[in-house]
Amino acid sequence: MAEQVLSPKELLQRATDLMPVLKERAAHTEELRRIPDESVQDLIASGLHLISVPQRFGGLDVGYGEILEAGAILGSACPATAWCYSLWSAHSWLAGHWPLQAQEELFGNGPDALCSSSLNPGRSTLEKTEGGFRLSGRWEFSSGCDSAQWLMLGSEGPGGLVWSLLPKSDFEIIDTWFVSGLRGSGSKAIAVTNAFIPSHRVIPADSGGDDDWTGWEIHQDDRYRIPIPVLLGWELVATMVGIAIGMVEEFTDRFTGTSGPGRTADSGGVQIRLSQASAEVAAAHALLRADIQETFAKAGQGEKFSTLERARYRRDKALVTQTCLRAVNGLFDLTGGHALFDSAVLQRHHRDAQAVAHRDGLIMEVGGSQYGRVALGLEPDGRI
Repeated sequence: MAEQVLSPKELLQRATDLMPVLKERAAHTEELRRIPDESVQDLIASGLHLISVPQRFGGLDVGYGEILEAGAILGSACPATAWCYSLWSAHSWLAGHWPLQAQEELFGNGPDALCSSSLNPGRSTLEKTEGGFRLSGRWEFSSGCDSAQWLMLGSEGPGGLVWSLLPKSDFEIIDTWFVSGLRGSGSKAIAVTNAFIPSHRVIPADSGGDDDWTGWEIHQDDRYRIPIPVLLGWELVATMVGIAIGMVEEFTDRFTGTSGPGRTADSGGVQIRLSQASAEVAAAHALLRADIQETFAKAGQGEKFSTLERARYRRDKALVTQTCLRAVNGLFDLTGGHALFDSAVLQRHHRDAQAVAHRDGLIMEVGGSQYGRVALGLEPDGRI
C-alpha cells in the first residue's frame, strides 16, 4: 500500500476547509439525526480519519494529538459531525489493540473502514462456544453507527468486561435517537441476536497499553504504550472545545458592529462576558494540549503512568469539559430572544454542549472524584 505523506499543517488546513460546508449542512444534519452521507464522504476524502489508522493499514505518520485539533476545528462548525469523526478516529486507534487477525479483517478492504461502539455491557449475554463466543443483547448510544462497517461492543465475560468486534452484518440499528442535543450524531441503539464472535475478536476491556502490549508489539507506535483509559475520552473533550470556540466566534459575530441600547457591543456586560468566556476556552484548550503533550512524552520514554497521574488526566478531561460548558452557558445567557430560533447557530451549540457534558466521565463529580481520593492517600474505587 502506497504511503501517504501529509503534514499536520496540511491536515488541519483540510479540517478548516471543511468548516463552511459543515456549517451549511448543520441544520440538515440535525433534521436527519445522523451524519449525511456527503459529510462522511467529505471526511474520508480529506484523509483526516487516517491520523488514527495504524500505519501498516494505510494510516498517516502524524501525532495522535492532531485528531484532537481536527476535532476541535470541526466542532466549531458542526458539533455532531465532529463528535462522530472523533469517535470513529478513536475506534481506529483502539482497533490496533486487537490481535492482528482481527485488525486485518477490519481493515481488509482498506483504511476507510469506520467503526462505531457501545463499550459498556448494556443488557447483554456472552457465552463461550467452540472457537469463540455467542453474543446477544441491546446497547445504547452508538454514535455514528449508520455509517459504520464495524462495531465494538462491551459485555461481561468470564473474567470481567470484554470488548467484541463485529461486522455490520451481525448487528441491527434501532432508531431511538430523539434528543435535545447532538441530534445529528445518530447515537442510536444496537441489537445483536446470537452472533458468533471468533476468539480473536474479543479482548479484555481497558487492558491495552497496560497489562496487554499487543498493540505496541504489532505497531511500535507510542500511542500503544499509553493505557487505554488515559488516552480514551480526549476525543470527546476536543469536540467540546470546538463547540465552545464556535460559540465564542458566533457570539462575537452577532454583536460586532452593533450600537445603541440593550444587548449590544456597547454593553460592558457583553464585553466582560465575552472576555471571560474566550479566556476560559483558551485555558481549557491549553490544558488539553499540555496533557496530551505530557502523555506522549512519557510514552516516548517508555515510562509508567502513576495512579495519581492517571487520576489527574481523568480529572482534567472533566475540568476542560465543564470549563467550556461554563463559557458556552455564560455567552448564551446574553444572546437575547433571537438566539432561541431554530435557525440560530448559538442555540444549537448551546444544546450540543449540554449533551456532551452529560457524559458521566466528563462531569467533575464523577470524572474528578478519583483524583481527590488518590491525592488523599486512598485507593481509586473507579475507572482511571
